[in-house]
Amino acid sequence: MEPKKVGEKFIVPIGPQHPALKEPGHFEFTVDGENVTGATIRLGFVHRGIEKTAEARNYTQNLYLMERVCGICSHVHGTAFALGVEKLAGVTAPPRAQAIRTIVAELERIHSHLLWLGVAAHEGGFNTLFMYSWRDRETVMDLLESLSGNRVHYSANLIGGVKFDINEQQRDAILRGLDFLDERNRYYLEVVSSDRTFLARTQGVGFMSKEQAELLGAVGPTARGSGAIRDIRVDAPYIGYNDFPIEAIVETGGDLLARTVVRIKELFEASRVIRAILDRMPEGELAVKVPRRIPEGETVSRVEAPRGELLYHIISNGSEFPERVKVRTPSLCNWSSISSVAVGHKLADMPMLLVGIDPCFSCNDRMITVKRNDSSTEMSWEDIRKYGIEYYK
Repeated sequence: MEPKKVGEKFIVPIGPQHPALKEPGHFEFTVDGENVTGATIRLGFVHRGIEKTAEARNYTQNLYLMERVCGICSHVHGTAFALGVEKLAGVTAPPRAQAIRTIVAELERIHSHLLWLGVAAHEGGFNTLFMYSWRDRETVMDLLESLSGNRVHYSANLIGGVKFDINEQQRDAILRGLDFLDERNRYYLEVVSSDRTFLARTQGVGFMSKEQAELLGAVGPTARGSGAIRDIRVDAPYIGYNDFPIEAIVETGGDLLARTVVRIKELFEASRVIRAILDRMPEGELAVKVPRRIPEGETVSRVEAPRGELLYHIISNGSEFPERVKVRTPSLCNWSSISSVAVGHKLADMPMLLVGIDPCFSCNDRMITVKRNDSSTEMSWEDIRKYGIEYYK
């Protein structure tokens, strides 16, 4: 698509296929010269029907399905789903299983943040940092593979516990890997805080105040980079975070640099929590039995994914199959911040602004919007819950 002229201004489209985007999304930026004066976002190009598919599979099968919502966040999706089903079933995973879930979750967070750092560096033209961070990412991927047998979809969870234990050899390997990564992460923190090229692309770009972040509903590092303390691990601890609490990493700069620093500092916090768990690993079983038929009811489970709050709404009809599984991912919450903070920046800043929220396009697209032309003004809650329809008159 080519830019189209509107009065004295132009609308510049980016996507759905574009060199700056690895996944399809469509953005239209209204520009006056090089200055952005308006922005719109259109999603919905990667709807995979996961939520509808879940209704035809039992809870065990859905555990594997939900891990495919996002490759980088596969474990946290499985954890959120497992916690919701366990709550409906009235069971709690053993303490050792909860600790292992937490270790894998924090290793996954390290994996996700290092991947993001490389993507952000690439979009900013800093390909050396991109290659360094992705090389070091192999360390945490090797650790996850040694634990689970997989480098992306770890499949650590069961409904009621976890599949594998951590032995002494694996414990020592994790500690050696964390020692190496801590050293590398200190280097990355110094680079992003001092390199003139990176600072020119991030410092003062995409500023969002704490009030804006709270108003727009931003979550995860996007919100914490603006001073808003939003972290489910702190606000509503789950799995092992009650026994091994974390400290929310917050920066007040509000720009892309602050969001970068938050993510790198979270690498150190993840390392600290993993070490604490390995030092005081609970003893006991890895799983408890869960009935095939989950009692009728509905629940909400919330966890802190690497990108922010991840929410699962699960409705059970008393059978082996869920009535409804609704997933709200953090990327959906953070999209509105782009259209709001883009105005006033240069068009060349848009790729960095997009990557600043660590977007996952495939995570978003599980909702349909129905616009009705008749005089009806109401839709039943049963319809909304069953079909996941957001209704606009």
